[in-house]
Amino acid sequence: MAFTLTLGSKAPDFRLLATDGKHYSLSDFTSDYLVVFFTCNHCPYVKNSDEITRQTAEKFQKRGVDFVAINSNSPNTYEEDSYDNMVKRMDEHRFPWTYLVDSTQDTAKAYGALRTPHFFVFDQERKLVYTGRAVDNPREPELITSYDLENALEELLTGKEVTTPLTNPIGCNVKWDGKDPHWMPVEACDLV
Repeated sequence: MAFTLTLGSKAPDFRLLATDGKHYSLSDFTSDYLVVFFTCNHCPYVKNSDEITRQTAEKFQKRGVDFVAINSNSPNTYEEDSYDNMVKRMDEHRFPWTYLVDSTQDTAKAYGALRTPHFFVFDQERKLVYTGRAVDNPREPELITSYDLENALEELLTGKEVTTPLTNPIGCNVKWDGKDPHWMPVEACDLV
């Protein structure tokens, strides 16, 4: 069985606490399309590409796409990834997405999150139509040559099939509780 959700899979449900103090489930996001992405507070790949993700979110939210960020990193591995620090980060940056904490890491396992950031795009039926990276150089934005997430969303919203539905996410490993910070599930190793 693949560790990461395969194309065509239904979005796994969740009920997670957001930085606004409310709990959200999959059904709370009712736009035609949904981007779920796994992120965190400390990763340089996330921090250096957050403004690009913001631009993508702002561009496509107007066109019927919800953006949901999930932090599944263990604060026992990186204190900076704690819920309190998530709240501070959202207060400081005012990102245009809902930011959820996956304290049990069950949602990361259900989706098969490999990296931060790792993006999953779902259609109206909440079937997976794109997964992977947003851009080809999230750590050094000035070197970006490919905007894979934007390309996928543009094709989706114009009724086309996604040309490149699968890319390797580029970033830090998800920080699994009780595991070495560089540990990845064996099933995931051939996917990155």
